[in-house]
Amino acid sequence: MYISIKETADYLEISEPEVRQLIFQQKIRALYDGENYLLNKDQFQTHQKQMEKYRQMMQEYLQEPIPEDIDIKDED
Repeated sequence: MYISIKETADYLEISEPEVRQLIFQQKIRALYDGENYLLNKDQFQTHQKQMEKYRQMMQEYLQEPIPEDIDIKDED
């Protein structure tokens, strides 16, 4: 399924200029139909999986309790 730059930006949760920059840097593949760039949505499945994995890892890290510092209980 092909989507526009605006739809791609919404899907990847980045701005439209960032999507255009990635197209011009040839980091993502796109078709130019004479007026608009069209991007195949399937090429972003790996990216979405990596982002979900990163979000889950960050959520686990933020929920981890802060360990007590051993210097705090120093009786000096």
